[in-house]
Amino acid sequence: MSKSKDAGAVPAILDYLRKQNRPYSAVDILNNLHKEYGKTAVVKALDTLVAEGKIKSKTYNKQVVYVTDQSQFPDVNDTELKSMESKVVAMTQKLKESSDVVRQLDSELQALCSSLTTDEAKSQVIQLTKECGQLEEELKSLKSNVSTVSPKEREMILKSRSTDVKERRKRKRIVRIPVILLLYAWPVIHLGFLYPGN
Repeated sequence: MSKSKDAGAVPAILDYLRKQNRPYSAVDILNNLHKEYGKTAVVKALDTLVAEGKIKSKTYNKQVVYVTDQSQFPDVNDTELKSMESKVVAMTQKLKESSDVVRQLDSELQALCSSLTTDEAKSQVIQLTKECGQLEEELKSLKSNVSTVSPKEREMILKSRSTDVKERRKRKRIVRIPVILLLYAWPVIHLGFLYPGN
């Protein structure tokens, strides 16, 4: 850090402590000023301000805490404090109402953003009308049974089906005897295993 920059640390730190009006350690001040000044410059500036009497320091174990001298601020009377408290309550209520309005408007905005625009709705209606027309044509063609199966294809399908049925019956006969013997050995009858269709 340059010395000219570090020389500006004293007024900046004093101004920061007066604005915040709460205790800080040297590291907190360094971090809160976004490391604009070096740590050594901050510690020297704080020591200078303590020596001048503009701020006070207090040591807790190994940490030193700095705070502005409260005698620099004017005394506040009770009526002023009560009026400030009533203003805070009123502003808090106003903030709550405003937050509710913002939340409601935000939900309305999201609803509007998620809904279709007029152009999108019109294009969707046109698309759905086309699809509906195509499906109606398919339905008419199926009802009129225009696309029939040729006798040769029908014969092949029936032959394939009869072959599949014969194979199924053979396999069922082959498996039935061992299954019955297996279930006979079990103490509980498992009808669901014997007749899976039930």
